Amino acid sequence: MTEKLYEQDSHLREFSARVLDCRKLEDGWAVLLDRTAFFPEGGGQEGDRGELDGVRVLDTQIRDEEILHLTDGPLEPGTTVTGRLDWDLRFRRMQDHSGEHIVSGLVYQKYGYNNVGFHLGDGEVTLDFSGELTGPQLEEIEMLANRAVTANLPIRTWYPGPAALKRIAYRSKLDLTENVRLVRIPGIDICACCAPHVKRTGEIGIIKILDYMRHRGGIRIHILCGMDALADYGARYRATKEISGLLSAKQLETPGAVRRVLEELETAKRQLGEERLRGALEKAAALEPTEGNACLFFPELDMRALRELVNAGMEKCAGVCAAFTGGDGDWKFIIGSRSVDLKQASKTILAGIRGRGGGSPEMIQGSCSATRAEIQAWFSAYGK
Repeated sequence: MTEKLYEQDSHLREFSARVLDCRKLEDGWAVLLDRTAFFPEGGGQEGDRGELDGVRVLDTQIRDEEILHLTDGPLEPGTTVTGRLDWDLRFRRMQDHSGEHIVSGLVYQKYGYNNVGFHLGDGEVTLDFSGELTGPQLEEIEMLANRAVTANLPIRTWYPGPAALKRIAYRSKLDLTENVRLVRIPGIDICACCAPHVKRTGEIGIIKILDYMRHRGGIRIHILCGMDALADYGARYRATKEISGLLSAKQLETPGAVRRVLEELETAKRQLGEERLRGALEKAAALEPTEGNACLFFPELDMRALRELVNAGMEKCAGVCAAFTGGDGDWKFIIGSRSVDLKQASKTILAGIRGRGGGSPEMIQGSCSATRAEIQAWFSAYGK
């Protein structure tokens, strides 16, 4: 069995080990060592990456109680190799995972909700709880979590014996009875966990709750800690700075500036729509009365304006008035008539213009994929 160096020292970045086995896989190799500082995927945390004597370790997994280093090249069994962790990745994950323990411990203390789901990927940490929390409640949890960080509390990991384990109240998603590894943050949390953690809470740096939503009768929250939180803050700052420049507004005043721009845009869209409708109605009024059909195309009208246009056009034709907006391959239409039962005729009309939709005896609407030329040709012949 591989010696788990990551349990003895979570901050071990480099180590030597003997290669016990190297197996060819479809997309690489699986290397088994006699000892390793690489943490295999487990407890919601993905496996470590790094290198073994220059061969890249792309992932670390545990299968049938064997810790397998998935590499992009082979290593000779029996040789001694030097392993080096992708330390930046490992440390970020330890910050995020240790921060998760603090948040989960506080939620359990204050509200009695269990952490029923946890995933830690690259720049993505989600926690699922068994009950719902409000925005203000999560703000308080975040404040208390960061107070725990600044207190620089020690984080202890150990395997208590069976008798001692029975006397300890700890959080766990599984009903464990032996070989239970506990992680303790004094006054905050005791939890069963197999993953490596920072040694003191001060190493976490900061805990930030980014978002939350209802999830399966409880709540899912997104958090980032430490360097991941700093990178996220930097990205958000750069985006806000660019937006503030485009709006000529101070960064903290961008929400109000955006609202003003949206209101102005909505006003402009409404005015443009009214102008287009007036133009369309003028053209409808200029139509010569016909015993046949009227087929009208206005690519930029909205559906409200299109309906007004059809209502006006129906007075000028004895057949149907069909109005279309959009473009070839994606026309939206409204068709009206005073003389044709369009509910009965809709199947024939929709088939003719490769469309779909429905409505009442006097008016139908929908969309079609026919071209403008095909639509015009079909309505020219319809009813004759």
